[in-house]
Amino acid sequence: MQNKFAVTSSPHLRAKATTQRIMQEVCLALAPAGIAGVILFGWQAALVIAICVASCVLTEFLWQKAMKQKTTISDWSAVVTGLLLAYNLPANAPWWMAVIGSVIAIVLVKQLFGGIGSNFMNPALTARAVLFISWSTLMSATAPKPLIAGLDVVTGATPLAALNAGSTEGLTLVQLLLGSHGGMLGETCAAALLLGGLYLCIRGIADWRIPLSFIGTVFVCYLLKDGAELALYQVLAGGLLLGAFFMATDYATSPITGLGRVIFGIGCGLLLFVIRAFANYPEGCSFAILFMNVATPMIDRFTAPRPFGEVKKHG
Repeated sequence: MQNKFAVTSSPHLRAKATTQRIMQEVCLALAPAGIAGVILFGWQAALVIAICVASCVLTEFLWQKAMKQKTTISDWSAVVTGLLLAYNLPANAPWWMAVIGSVIAIVLVKQLFGGIGSNFMNPALTARAVLFISWSTLMSATAPKPLIAGLDVVTGATPLAALNAGSTEGLTLVQLLLGSHGGMLGETCAAALLLGGLYLCIRGIADWRIPLSFIGTVFVCYLLKDGAELALYQVLAGGLLLGAFFMATDYATSPITGLGRVIFGIGCGLLLFVIRAFANYPEGCSFAILFMNVATPMIDRFTAPRPFGEVKKHG
């Protein structure tokens, strides 16, 4: 009987999944949105993606070399950060903005806190927030419209800006699904984001509780406020799908328990609704997720199961 049990120190779980494999699967899930962005916005989108990914990987490599740390660029986490940062930028963003955002994401948010798994906020979202505050004109609601029949990229209001003004004229749900409207590089094509997000959930890379509770909360809030049709518009427009599936589900910045993840998603949804519905800023997904990132330790504290046999201390 004793030979059937191995007494060793934790952790006891064993799995074939590695950080590199997980990050590669995230890149695969992000690919449809990136391809759609290049098709819709042209070579400028491809250039922004390439600059962000290259800058993130190079920044991480140089920082770790300078700090005499083990180089970890082979785990693909810097590639994922670069992709997410690019998807949160306009397709016509200047190259220097992509580089600055990459340095902020990798050095200030990720490496200074200990590297992958130690950061308490999502690197790409934090970089987007800093860029928005610093260069709001370039990161404002005015973004390039998709290329149509080879026409040059022009600027126009995003769907969220139109919805915030109380108008859906000239905007259909099909356009939101296919991405034929203005917006950030990787958030316009809802169909591509849904495809990638469902892939992550089916593969078990992302916990379905967070995107479901996040998106569901936003839908219910707008259902009560504006009705079903406008609620669906709000779900498909802006950065909600990108944020819910690919950034709110970040392992390092989201709760570890099932209940905690539901609370996290609901909190993100409520904050997004408040910002979109009652503030002057028509988006709000980035700030909603970042705020809940900060609240994650508190959520973990109150939702973590009590160890077996532990006696609650009084006084």
